[in-house]
Amino acid sequence: MTTDSQLLKDQLLRTDHGFRQLAEQHHVLDTRLDQLSSQHILSEPEQLERITLKKRKLRLKHRMQHILRRHVDPPTA
Repeated sequence: MTTDSQLLKDQLLRTDHGFRQLAEQHHVLDTRLDQLSSQHILSEPEQLERITLKKRKLRLKHRMQHILRRHVDPPTA
């Protein structure tokens, strides 16, 4: 991530409640995925949870990137 992108992300984390919520949810999912990854063998329900969490995490990341792009390239009137 470039410095400008990181600065914008940091600013949005401080000022945009919606963006901050997405980032917090992303972090929670990431933490749970780390917990699952630390296990050598996953049960079938844990494997399904892992797949579901990865998909949810990716959707959150896309939503956050959309918000970042909207601030970098504001729509013209």
